[in-house]
Amino acid sequence: MHSQRLEDERRPLAAAAPARDATLAVASAATALVLIVFTLPLTTLTATAQALGAGPGGQAWILSAMSVGAASGLLGSGAVGDDYGRRRTFLAGTLLLALASVLGALAPNALVLILARVVQGLGGAAVLACSLGLIGHAYSGRALARATAIWGGALGAGVAVGPILAAQLAALGGWSGPYWFAAVAALVLTVSGRLLLGESVAARPRPVDIAGTFLLGLGMAALLAGFTQTRTGWDQPSVYGLVIAGVALLAGFVVVERRLANPMLDLALFRRPDFTGAILAALASGAGVLTLMSLIPVILERAMGVDTMTTAWVLLAWSATSSVAAIAARWLTLTPRQLLIGGLLGCALGQLSVYGLDADSSVLRLLPGMLLAGAANGVLNAALGRQAVASVPADRSAMGSGANNTARYLGSATGLTLCTLIVTHAGGGSEADAVLAGWNGAVLVTVGCSLLGALAVFLARAPAHGRVPAEA
Repeated sequence: MHSQRLEDERRPLAAAAPARDATLAVASAATALVLIVFTLPLTTLTATAQALGAGPGGQAWILSAMSVGAASGLLGSGAVGDDYGRRRTFLAGTLLLALASVLGALAPNALVLILARVVQGLGGAAVLACSLGLIGHAYSGRALARATAIWGGALGAGVAVGPILAAQLAALGGWSGPYWFAAVAALVLTVSGRLLLGESVAARPRPVDIAGTFLLGLGMAALLAGFTQTRTGWDQPSVYGLVIAGVALLAGFVVVERRLANPMLDLALFRRPDFTGAILAALASGAGVLTLMSLIPVILERAMGVDTMTTAWVLLAWSATSSVAAIAARWLTLTPRQLLIGGLLGCALGQLSVYGLDADSSVLRLLPGMLLAGAANGVLNAALGRQAVASVPADRSAMGSGANNTARYLGSATGLTLCTLIVTHAGGGSEADAVLAGWNGAVLVTVGCSLLGALAVFLARAPAHGRVPAEA
């Protein structure tokens, strides 16, 4: 009965291949743009800090503010998209991203830019959650595997293009140039989405879970703000206050969701091994390979004396490989669970390959491990994209995407906080020696996160009867 309803729901979309392909193109392009915007400060931070007078604390917030906004809004925007229109929520996200980018370009000081980056994160959250939700509604079966592989490739493409594009635009138009580009691109996608995307909503929309939305959003914001504040010193009252408040609000979210008849996040989903496995894999991906690759610029610039532009090109070894591997993953004849485990194990091996850097190491020493980690991460991204929508009920695809990406952001924030503390408090002679000693410790921590994630997915056994997407 359920499979037949799902088949009936998707049959008109299966017949309209051009409309499906337009959905995939717009959703993937918007996903790539969100990741481009996310990476803008990686190669423009120095110029931005000089122009706006941002000190070390302000710079840490410029780097992390978009993560705070995105993690706060992912699950809520996904749930709203499912119940009140994925297209409508997606377009609201692209428009908000455009407006926030204009605010960022016009920012007179670091505080305004930080606020703009938080709002960019909120807009990006709606795009990420509902782009995958739109794809999950339009595709199923093997076609869904192909579509989510392309979506996963867009993630890697955004990370690959973002730092280089930002550096070039900043050279032409100053630090604000990349933000003007982001505003124009987001507006173009808003118009394209309005013209090309079809609306999709849940068969039985639920009332807005106002309490859950606010508790989760504020809890994630407080927790990630506390993690960000640790980069200027962990022993601060503000750090303790934010982290305690975040944990308390998230605990309140769990209590509220357990009592509601129609919660934003049905906690019963965590009894499904496929859903739980995908969430744990996303968490491990963030705390593992994404954390370590985020530290690459620190190592190259502070320990090896590599300039910012060269650093952006070196990062292509990981990000571009990840994009290509995600698209190629559709030809792998493995189950999603096997792809998750294999992807995490491959990431762990790639991460371990960059252990043991010393003062005599060159950039070439990093490349084999980055290439391997990139290929494994691409497979992981494709599998996560598919499982995010395949492991939830058919009408909850955007919520599934939001939950999965929230786990990835939370893992990344946690891993970065821990590894930043390791790097900044490592002993050694010169600054370069201390950074390298901290780097080797961070490598071991992130390898452990990837291995624990693979073990957790392995222990989450596949269900005997789960949702099997209908063939497109």
